[in-house]
Amino acid sequence: MRFLSFVGNSFGCSASGERLVSAARDGDLQEAKALLEYNPRLARYSTFGARNSPLHYSAAQGHHEIVSLLLESGVDINLRNYRGQTALMQACQYGHWEVVQILILFGANIHRADYLNGGTALHLAALNGHSRCIRLLLADYIPSIPDCWNILTNKSKDKESTSDFDESALREVINKPADGGVTALHMAALNGHVESVQLLLDLGASVAEVTVEDGTTIDLIGAGSTALHYAACGGNAQCCQILIARGASITTTNVNGYVTVTLIMWSPLMVARSWRKSWLEEILSTQPEGQSQALPSPFLSLPLMSIIRIAR
Repeated sequence: MRFLSFVGNSFGCSASGERLVSAARDGDLQEAKALLEYNPRLARYSTFGARNSPLHYSAAQGHHEIVSLLLESGVDINLRNYRGQTALMQACQYGHWEVVQILILFGANIHRADYLNGGTALHLAALNGHSRCIRLLLADYIPSIPDCWNILTNKSKDKESTSDFDESALREVINKPADGGVTALHMAALNGHVESVQLLLDLGASVAEVTVEDGTTIDLIGAGSTALHYAACGGNAQCCQILIARGASITTTNVNGYVTVTLIMWSPLMVARSWRKSWLEEILSTQPEGQSQALPSPFLSLPLMSIIRIAR
């Protein structure tokens, strides 16, 4: 009888956990509240196999009220699923900035990398062109000072105004590579997300970072590729123009592979030709004399760091 009672309780807990998962996925706030009041430990339930928790489902679907409810119930905010993804990664993947904001306020770890390709939440936000998510992810690194733009572009040397700003930390986060050396800028450039490319560059993304051949990813462009190589493959002319204006070299070559024993090295122009992006010929053929004057970002005047601190 004790064994049957134990099994029955286990099945009951599993059934309640699945109900909470459904409520989190469907945005049923009242059902989620009732289930958590009945058993707060259900917040830690995860599905078999995929190991997605209710927090993962609600974050992926953008149900920010349920995300808040689960966090207040004490769920681990950095819980991973079988791919190593956190709720923050899934919210960034689908562009749910309200959820990202809540998770950042509750102290979600933005540095976690997934198990598949070593990508962070920033990589996923850049990959899908979610600029609001990018700004929120980096809010703790962006100083709330009037001359933020000048400081980020090294035009201001006022040490007093930068007392709470660690520029090297911001650049380290924004240029962190996933497997194969792919950065957030590579991903945004490949997919033609102009606003995200501009924002990442404004915040210190390097146009000189190159991919590496590490055997863990399939790279159709080649090791040694810059963001401009990726933009050439993606075919977005504006992304190419922005990168070149910000110092990307049109003559940098990657290592595309070998033909017999001959090493094949491609410039961005050759990448564009290989992927039949003929409209990029003129842009990638001539390096402009000197870099264009970049316009101040419309996003950097927002006092993100102060807003986040006050909210916390």
